[in-house]
Amino acid sequence: MKIEQIYTGCLAQGAYYIVSENEAAIIDPLREIKPYLDRLEKDQVKLKYIFETHFHADFVSGHLDLSKKTDAPIVYGPTAKPEFEAIIAEDNQIFEIGKIKIKVLHTPGHTLESSTYLLIDENGQETAIFSGDTLFLGDVGRPDLAQKVGEITEEDLAGMLYESLHSKILPLDDSITVYPAHGAGSACGKNMQKETVDTLGNQKRTNYALNQPTKESFIAEVLDGLTAPPKYFGMNVALNKGGYESFEKVLKKGNNPISVEDFETAVEETGALILDTRSAADFHKGFVPNSINIGIKGDFAPWVGAMIVDVQQPIILVSDLGSEEEVITRLSRVGFDNVVGFLEGGFESWKNSGKEIDEIKRISADQFASEYSQNQKVIDVRKETEYEAEHIDEAYSKPLAYINDWVNSIDNSEHFHLHCAGGYRSMIAASILQSRGYRNFTEVEGGFNAIKKFDNVPTSNFVCQTKTL
Repeated sequence: MKIEQIYTGCLAQGAYYIVSENEAAIIDPLREIKPYLDRLEKDQVKLKYIFETHFHADFVSGHLDLSKKTDAPIVYGPTAKPEFEAIIAEDNQIFEIGKIKIKVLHTPGHTLESSTYLLIDENGQETAIFSGDTLFLGDVGRPDLAQKVGEITEEDLAGMLYESLHSKILPLDDSITVYPAHGAGSACGKNMQKETVDTLGNQKRTNYALNQPTKESFIAEVLDGLTAPPKYFGMNVALNKGGYESFEKVLKKGNNPISVEDFETAVEETGALILDTRSAADFHKGFVPNSINIGIKGDFAPWVGAMIVDVQQPIILVSDLGSEEEVITRLSRVGFDNVVGFLEGGFESWKNSGKEIDEIKRISADQFASEYSQNQKVIDVRKETEYEAEHIDEAYSKPLAYINDWVNSIDNSEHFHLHCAGGYRSMIAASILQSRGYRNFTEVEGGFNAIKKFDNVPTSNFVCQTKTL
């Protein structure tokens, strides 16, 4: 038997490839399926089942393309109602792959169809659980995504999650390995550990959610501090449940070079958003006017989802040369399939053509500190928890995730400095602000991590935000 965790850092997502004898199973595959097909061919095994732990909200699964390529059926837990052919398993139903078995444990709470898959090895020993978004390392799945107005509340879902954990998972042996669908950085939980594999016994000891004395305290703790889910989540659920265009077609359509001469016409005719995926260090020095910067070397896909929201939005790319296919792939993982094309020759071709160029005013943390006075306005675009942990005295907390809510409150006649933790998010914010006509600001390179090293910039007392038991 072989178990391989295929972890994708930018989504903090784990897919699983399991082989026994000449058969395989894949759990929660990503959108692009070639890596799985390559593994199957290399191992000379047949894919027998594709297991989905639930209808994912934060990424588009590769279940449909993979099933079409391999003829392997897609399996969901009880109550799932996909709009395509699939096996809807019963609670405790067993599926055989080679000499091993996978048992379906219906564990509603994160969503109503959420299920955990229990692996039973060749010797009949319960060995591992693939817990999806039911149980994370250090946390549990957020129970606010499947609310139905007038029918089911987040408190109801949290109560279901408590019952699922206590009736299906906690009774299992401490030695069982926990393979979750996500790790630290995912928006599907709030307190996940950086590790991606653990034992159930250790989770019983260290996971705050599993150590609540009552159902009521569990509900209160799990719901405490939850921020609103990213708005693109619902669109990803719809794609996973209803179907989508094949990744091959998406890649072919988007891999379309657009010349400098035709670029502006293409943007105008398609209504496309110009997405510049270069680094903040390169972007601020010069870019196509009205571009939005979300760097490919960072939490790219989640921030695209959070900032652009509408997965149908046409997009034209400005990327580092040779990275276009990677960008299109990573966009497709969160359902943004409508890439019209990319600027041929990258930004350098635009610059060399003599076309108009825009810039973001950026200064170093050293310069910020040397010019600092308590009278200047500072906007901090980090998450609320980061701000609460430590921030520049008198700085305004304006999280990037909510920029559409606060952007209209900005007084364009009053200069301000803009920062995040390291410069990635603040450049996203800067590009959005500038595209909307706000130009009276300066972004700080290196963000708070660099600023806090200077003693003359007063900061609040550090408060650790990690939950303690």
